[in-house]
Amino acid sequence: MGFYEDRILPHIIELTCGAKPLRKLRDQTCAGLTGEVLEVGFGSGLNVDHYPSEVTSVSAVEPADVGWRMAAKRVSSSPVRIERTGLDGQSLPFADARFDSAVSTFTLCTIPDANAALREIHRVLKPGARLHFLEHGLAPDEKVQRFQRRWEPIQNRVAGGCSVTRPIVEMIRGAGFTIDAVDSFYGKGPKGLSAFSIGTASA
Repeated sequence: MGFYEDRILPHIIELTCGAKPLRKLRDQTCAGLTGEVLEVGFGSGLNVDHYPSEVTSVSAVEPADVGWRMAAKRVSSSPVRIERTGLDGQSLPFADARFDSAVSTFTLCTIPDANAALREIHRVLKPGARLHFLEHGLAPDEKVQRFQRRWEPIQNRVAGGCSVTRPIVEMIRGAGFTIDAVDSFYGKGPKGLSAFSIGTASA
């Protein structure tokens, strides 16, 4: 991980992904999480305040040291035990069928091999356990998709490898999950950057 991705990008993500309009979506995403939870792409801990009381512990996977340091206050003040337990979502250091739930918010757009990460998440979830997700990716409209494909090289450079053209829901299905519920919509801002999908999928 380079200087920009480790030192600068976490602050940009804190500002953009911590925006007030996204808080209700984080509440919605985290609702229903239970037991031992895996969070891939923990970042600066923007989901911490949204964990329901049924969560007993969180294993945080986060590659950026600065992001983890930024999360320190949220982690220390949380009633939930949170531990940084991994750096790479593509290769999780856990046994099969370990977790009761998993959550990913604005993460699958950036992991270099998101398909590998999803297979790993599926592997470490107990049978029937759910992945809760809030992601942005490929828009449903062809006109917006054309813009996304033109914008993609710039997005990759300025946003640390973030992609706007990944078909998130299809990727989740392809990793062996069954989609339980999903809502795809445009958030505030340019459609090419705010084609959101929020939902749950069972392992």
